[in-house]
Amino acid sequence: MSRLFSIFVAIFTSFLLIGSAQAEVKVLTSIKPLQLIAAAVQDGVAIPEVLLPPGASPHNYALRPSDVRKVQSVDLLYWIGPDMEGFMPRVLNGRTLPSVAVQDLPGLKLRHFAEDNHSHAEEADEHDHDHRPGSLDAHLWLAPVNARVIAAKMTEDLSAADPVNAARYQSNLKAFGERLDALDLRLKKRLAGIEGKPYFVFHEAFDYFEDAYGLKHAGVFSVAAEVQPGAQHVAAMRARLQEVGKTCVFSEPPLRPRLAETLVAGLPVKLAELDALGGYTPATAQGYEQILEKLGNDLAGCLESL
Repeated sequence: MSRLFSIFVAIFTSFLLIGSAQAEVKVLTSIKPLQLIAAAVQDGVAIPEVLLPPGASPHNYALRPSDVRKVQSVDLLYWIGPDMEGFMPRVLNGRTLPSVAVQDLPGLKLRHFAEDNHSHAEEADEHDHDHRPGSLDAHLWLAPVNARVIAAKMTEDLSAADPVNAARYQSNLKAFGERLDALDLRLKKRLAGIEGKPYFVFHEAFDYFEDAYGLKHAGVFSVAAEVQPGAQHVAAMRARLQEVGKTCVFSEPPLRPRLAETLVAGLPVKLAELDALGGYTPATAQGYEQILEKLGNDLAGCLESL
């Protein structure tokens, strides 16, 4: 009888251990690019969640009550930092579980908006206050070297929270690094032909990507989305485009500035989009690479078509 009881206890304990091993670590990220880096690390174990829906701006997102509950309850939370998601610090005040502002991680390659930035086609207005001179450029996920640092931190945290799957996380991190090596080679080859070609952006969000691949925008048209600029402002921007000649002007989805068509009318200029957030990219292990590859293809595709 005692032997049967021992077997029963052993089986019951095994079931408890299996159930414990299968307990999923809930990961939440503020924005899609961080979700995709986490998805690469958690591949085959779990799918991380993301706070911001596609098309939402991380600069001024309005949290819903369900968002606040989610932020308070997940096991691990990752966000860029107060230079990007200004709405996050107040909701994190009551959170007791780990939260990581990735902009503070050691080993990141960080950029700051220039103190004397002559790339702007006009003086910065309300839209550009988030990018004041000297402030941190928080679009840091667009540098593959930074994605590696973030993935390593996520791997460390997940391995500690879920030691049963630690080997899987480490293997995923290694695979992620190898895919980034291959992506880097593809992007260098894809973008080699457009070095030095001028183009303009409506939002200074791509400096990390440009720095990684030897590119530089010729100017930033800083315009407030809710304010239609005056005739003098538009004339100055058109004069800059006329000076350059054939070029591309890139906005970010989902909204194109209202003056875009007026700005380029009659000029040899194409309007196109660059998506820094990849809002609709599926949360798969290869999702992060898809954001960068699409950036490169969209940038090169427009400039090559001129």
